[in-house]
Amino acid sequence: MFGTFSLDDPATWAVLLLPVLAAIAVLILGFVLGRLAQRAIVQWLPRAGGNSLTVAPLAGQAARYGIIVFGIITALGFLGVPQASIFAVVGAASLALALSLQNTLSNVASGIMLTWIRPVAVGEYITGDGVEGEVVEIGLFGTRLRSTSGLFVFTPNNKLWNGAITNHSREPRRRIDVDVTIPDTANIASIRRALLSVAGKDRRVLTDPAAIAYVSSFGTATVTLKLRLWVATPDYRPTLRDLTEAAKLAVNTMLAAKDEGVAQVSESPDPHVVNSGAQTPE
Repeated sequence: MFGTFSLDDPATWAVLLLPVLAAIAVLILGFVLGRLAQRAIVQWLPRAGGNSLTVAPLAGQAARYGIIVFGIITALGFLGVPQASIFAVVGAASLALALSLQNTLSNVASGIMLTWIRPVAVGEYITGDGVEGEVVEIGLFGTRLRSTSGLFVFTPNNKLWNGAITNHSREPRRRIDVDVTIPDTANIASIRRALLSVAGKDRRVLTDPAAIAYVSSFGTATVTLKLRLWVATPDYRPTLRDLTEAAKLAVNTMLAAKDEGVAQVSESPDPHVVNSGAQTPE
């Protein structure tokens, strides 16, 4: 049949070029539709509520690549490649890619598991396997985070899935511990009352469980009191900073009033140092 074609015949060029042009058009359309589908899913799926905000990026990427693969198969069909041969090649190529890109495919599987099991979600602050930050997006191959200093952090999904994840935002409330070191001559009862007064004046401090202050350790010349209280999770960092400063000012005031804050007056160079004992990601 091909022997009857002549390059001088316009019909020959039409028969040769039309399938090629159709294949090119399908490829272009596939890439364009894939991008549009990804954008639409990312923009519209979060409106469904629930965990859709976390699922949307991964679902968008999966839809995009699926449309592109479908476009490539369709384009090969326009070029006359039999469908059976296409699927055979795709199967063999998939096996080869699976063997050579095990880590990449593991990231894809880990991304699916992260969105399904949901140990993390978009907007939550996490730490895991050496990385930490606010979750911005969980994609097919990796998770994007934003650190507290505004840095872009990208980690493979496999790294998060195979390691321990600490989610700082999931629970409704968090505990704050403020350690206060005072000289051993200080009046512990008065300092305890001052610390509890500081906690009671802050409306962010929860009343259940109630704030407590107790001696956590002591040395040869100092005593360490711990102020322990609970706050709502969104208030954790600002409350920690404010109470640490307020506790220091309260202790300074008590120690300055020697008849109230000190049982036996003794000269010591600046012994009242307030340190925060809470471990908070900064």
